[in-house]
Amino acid sequence: MPIKDRKSDRIRVLVADDNKEIRDKVVQLLRPEFDVVGTADDGDSACEAIILLKPEIMVLDISMPTMSGIEVAKEIKLKGYKTRTVFLTVHEDPDFIKAAIKVGASGYVIKSQMARDLISAMQATTEGKLFISPSCALS
Repeated sequence: MPIKDRKSDRIRVLVADDNKEIRDKVVQLLRPEFDVVGTADDGDSACEAIILLKPEIMVLDISMPTMSGIEVAKEIKLKGYKTRTVFLTVHEDPDFIKAAIKVGASGYVIKSQMARDLISAMQATTEGKLFISPSCALS
């Protein structure tokens, strides 16, 4: 099920990554098509920002201080929020991918493929589809 019914509405997005350079690149990539409502540099501040800002999609790094992206996604889901999750990570290991899917990931993008895959993952997420960077193998 699509997130928005009207195409004129911009999807609200929160970006969480402990690397400022990556956060800035993600914001730059997303801004033309999405409404980036906030950023966070660790898991705790990501949870707080999601609760406060209520984005439709959260772009989460898996490895962050205080709480991992997996823990953030699990916590937000347990609190009843419908925010969809796109993970942006360096981890190509199938165990990480499976853990992300288990907590309800809509997207899984490898940072080295971000320029090519992130917008595709975001678009798939808005359409209720799952996107995993093609470089990942789920064996």
